[in-house]
Amino acid sequence: MLKFFRYARNEILSWVEALVMHCPGSLRYALRAAHVRAMGARTGSGVKMDSGIRITGHKNIRLGNNVNIMHNSALYSHDGLLEIGDDVSINSNVQLGAADSGKIFIGNKVMIGPNVVIRASDHAHNVATTPIKDQGHTGGTIIIEDDVWISSNCVVLRDVRIGAHSIVAAGAVVTRDVEPYSITAGVPARLLKSRTSSTNNNS
Repeated sequence: MLKFFRYARNEILSWVEALVMHCPGSLRYALRAAHVRAMGARTGSGVKMDSGIRITGHKNIRLGNNVNIMHNSALYSHDGLLEIGDDVSINSNVQLGAADSGKIFIGNKVMIGPNVVIRASDHAHNVATTPIKDQGHTGGTIIIEDDVWISSNCVVLRDVRIGAHSIVAAGAVVTRDVEPYSITAGVPARLLKSRTSSTNNNS
């Protein structure tokens, strides 16, 4: 009987979340932020979530102030940890995968372009005679420091740090640390050039 009630509760919550995450109107941002908090996430002020956003592991998610998440993005944090700082902009169709013992830490004033995948855990594949899908996952940590721009269609893999004030060019696959004040590009991503002091100061 207890199992049935848990199932019924989860079904009801799924329906509520689907309705809240797709509702139109001027109150939609406030309703979504309130729902996410009610599910256990910690959120700051001014959080805006567009329609079609999918979230798991609410209790393992912390959103700072003025976080803007556009439509059809996904935040996965069951059995993991996802922390997002202040003034972060996340474009559409972005996947933040902090599930399966992964951890993602995103600093302040970070911009993430559309169709970006940031995943802090991989499928284990050490045993060649066992199907990969049966070997579980290996969790890691991704750290994205302040004032980083990750352009569209990038992939960021586990156990990397992207340094502050850096740019990751469109379509790059980040497999190792990125230096601060740098521009990286390619598959795998490599240093393209450094951002000079004159670039950092527009005055």
